[in-house]
Amino acid sequence: MPVTYAARHALEDHISGFEATPNPHHLAILRAVSVFSVLAHPGHEADIDEALTNLEDVAVRVCGPGEWLVLSETIAADTIARQLADLGSARCSFVDQSDGRVVLRIHGPKVRSILAKCTALDCHPELFEIGQSTNCQICHVAANLARTGQDTFEIVIMRSFAGFLFDEVREMGREFALTAGFA
Repeated sequence: MPVTYAARHALEDHISGFEATPNPHHLAILRAVSVFSVLAHPGHEADIDEALTNLEDVAVRVCGPGEWLVLSETIAADTIARQLADLGSARCSFVDQSDGRVVLRIHGPKVRSILAKCTALDCHPELFEIGQSTNCQICHVAANLARTGQDTFEIVIMRSFAGFLFDEVREMGREFALTAGFA
């Protein structure tokens, strides 16, 4: 007997009924993001870093030495998998994390004040530049934080912690009338 499963976003129940017209401070939940974890094999870190930066329509997030997250809102996971496979299995390994990660985008003029309540990372514009990313603790949960615009950051979190982090960030942004919704 065939079984049909309905795909639901991990934060579907957290946001249902609470979506609002975005305020200047807004937490957007990205729905269909392709996310890959890439590890360079020893001695190939520079080659893989260069190859990843040359991929089109993807964002490359640094996680550590020889480790990256590759994200795309426009390219399907199977296409990215083929591009990463073309880099060679002797040079790097990769895993599709699309179903296991949630991507949140937070923006607004006081976004750094909201993030300061959640993380010990200094998000000052002179220290944390646009395009920079790092692994860090956000609300006591391991995450990857990237600055993607002047007052815009993206948080990549494991799916199992997404509900907790979402609720905590909304609480931290309450003072700034932070709204939330699906992008």
